[in-house]
Amino acid sequence: MGSPGLSNRSSGQQQRWLGITEPISLSGPTEYDVAKTRELEKYLQDAGLYENQEEAICREEVLGRLDQIVKIWVKTISHAKGFNEQMVQEANAKIFTFGSYRLGVHGPGADIDVLCVGPRHATRDEDFFGELHKMLSEMPEVTELHSVPDAHVPVMGFKFNGVSLDLLYAKLSLWVIPEDLDLSQEAILQNTDEQTVRSLNGCRVTDQILRLVPNIQNFRTTLRCMKLWAKRRGVYSNVAGFLGGINWALLVARICQLYPNALPSMLVSRFFRVYTQWHWPNPVMLCAIEEGSLGLQVWNPRRNPKDKYHIMPIITPAYPCMNSSYNVSLSTLRIMTEEFQRGHEICEAMEANSADWDTLFEPYPFFEAHKNYLWIDISAENADDLRNWKGWVKSRMRQLILKIERDTFGMLQCHPHPDDFSDKSRHLHCSYFMGLQRKQGVAATEGEQFDIRLAVDEFKHTVGMYNQWKPGMDISVSHVKRRNIPAFVFPGGVRPNRPSKVTWESKRSSELRMSGHGQAEKSQEGKVAALGANNDRKRKRAEDSTDDLRNSKVFSSLPPSSREVHEDGNPVSIASSCSVKCDDTEVNSMSEQKSEKPDLNSSGEYPSVDRETNGSEKCNSQINPLLTATDTSSFNEAGKLDIEKIACGPYDAHQVLSGEPAELEDDLQYRNQIKDFGGNLKNSNLDSSNSESVVAAESVFSQKENISSTHIYSNGGLEELEPAELTATLLSGNPAPVPQRKPLIRLNFTSLGKAADKSS
Repeated sequence: MGSPGLSNRSSGQQQRWLGITEPISLSGPTEYDVAKTRELEKYLQDAGLYENQEEAICREEVLGRLDQIVKIWVKTISHAKGFNEQMVQEANAKIFTFGSYRLGVHGPGADIDVLCVGPRHATRDEDFFGELHKMLSEMPEVTELHSVPDAHVPVMGFKFNGVSLDLLYAKLSLWVIPEDLDLSQEAILQNTDEQTVRSLNGCRVTDQILRLVPNIQNFRTTLRCMKLWAKRRGVYSNVAGFLGGINWALLVARICQLYPNALPSMLVSRFFRVYTQWHWPNPVMLCAIEEGSLGLQVWNPRRNPKDKYHIMPIITPAYPCMNSSYNVSLSTLRIMTEEFQRGHEICEAMEANSADWDTLFEPYPFFEAHKNYLWIDISAENADDLRNWKGWVKSRMRQLILKIERDTFGMLQCHPHPDDFSDKSRHLHCSYFMGLQRKQGVAATEGEQFDIRLAVDEFKHTVGMYNQWKPGMDISVSHVKRRNIPAFVFPGGVRPNRPSKVTWESKRSSELRMSGHGQAEKSQEGKVAALGANNDRKRKRAEDSTDDLRNSKVFSSLPPSSREVHEDGNPVSIASSCSVKCDDTEVNSMSEQKSEKPDLNSSGEYPSVDRETNGSEKCNSQINPLLTATDTSSFNEAGKLDIEKIACGPYDAHQVLSGEPAELEDDLQYRNQIKDFGGNLKNSNLDSSNSESVVAAESVFSQKENISSTHIYSNGGLEELEPAELTATLLSGNPAPVPQRKPLIRLNFTSLGKAADKSS
């Protein structure tokens, strides 16, 4: 439970509060807050976030049926292990829900997180992933059954009568599991393995969150809002390096503690206000971290080396306290801080009646926000293999981001899309995309390049270690420019042929241009607005005005989504056998075709995460002066100081180390093998320490020798890198692929002024 303390000291009254600090404000709602909360609740209803009664009953029936199944399962394995009849009859297993379903914020069709608790003789590998998996696979009600036993938290996923379930397992040290088992007791963790502790943590954390928020209903409405916002803005995915459901729940719960009497509309506004000012890597905590009596490791960056690499710690409130957001990288933290800033500005605009809830929930235009992308395409021979292969590859995607950050010293930033896409014309495949851009606020050097081929090779090597690999499980990674993004990623499979509708970013861009550049900028804006979908001359004029705008100081304060105008989607065919070189003039190919000069650089300095020389992280953001609103009733200078004090947190000495996370240390041996075999990596430009490293975009490496370019190379704009000439085996027990010579595509980062002159 959170440490109690005193609040409202001026009145002389003693009042208990939740959390590790006093609340920032005890103010109650105003009429404005009541009205905006009603609007928010209606918006969430209209967005379809609440399930109907029929679906709620169906979920309860499925959970009841699953509880019966695990009880039959544990009796079956007890009998098979030779226990006497009495022990078999007493054998018991029990299920518990956690996550969004337990918190009461799940929506229609959402997964249910379920924990199965079994006795000490029911093993995880042989009995849970073996016998129980077999039982479920033989039931007609069960579909899409797949297991991920090697995950950080081993899980079995399936659908039962159409209801999606993620089933975890915890093996306790008890011979018999009682029906009234209380998982909140610390003694439940005695003599358990790490997987069990992590599996139990979900239930223990969920229950503790509900105990640590002052108003559960306000917490639930606010959390529903923030989850919808995060999904719309593309930052809802723990696996992709953003935040998952439990992370958002903890962040919202902390805001509820700081504003215990606020309604959801005010809590949403304060959410962005507080986390825009947060001093990461200082942790977000709902209660003090307790050492406990079992000697289990708790999060402590001063004591545990691995914890020192966490850049956005969000600590779970149940013993043993852990960092629930260890997947966050420098790139994804930068993206989220930009989104927090955007949300803060919109909430201030809402208070000034110049924005609404629709503005806040505008979807992020991912495929318009960058000029260059990585395309990760995977395939398998059947649906079950694809499901397992997809889960494995996605769970390792974060490592690719970390490797790229490592090899480019943080200068090349990755923006992963949390969802996958499928081309209906192809069977048994899915694709992931990752935006690439140069770190903002750092001046580009003429001809500077980044080489990420070795990072991709290591990623392929890591993915290839999948112990359930089967023939047909293939993966390829390639570079694609924005104008050549495949059409199947767009709604309806139709590529937009003109810039997107007016968004918050474009509106802010218009206001800033009129404010900072007068009528001259108005005419430039008019040119962009007058774009014709198929008029090349108008399109060229608009692109010129956009390039001029990129170089303006006013433009530098905008978030990245407002900086790009969607380009023409006509593909540029490049013969796969030709030698390709990017320079300041053109891209030459055997077919003598030209394509735009790739430019990942932007001279703007919008909210970013910069690593200071002392190794700590500092979130630098700029608040739009046109949106600065005075909120004398609920947020004054004293409030700012209160937020600043809390944002610094109790771990103000916590600094992120500049070394490599532990999960990348395993790549060192593989990298050394590459160097030993290659002999001369300098000549092949694969040394990541080379200061003239490239964004050499990515290679389309083949997982297996028989992978061809049939599908992935059909897009003319796809660019393939020359893979390292390695013979290191990618898959245990399988021969290494024969390297194929591919053209080396290099993306030069030059100044925007020169790029603007040549982009057309």
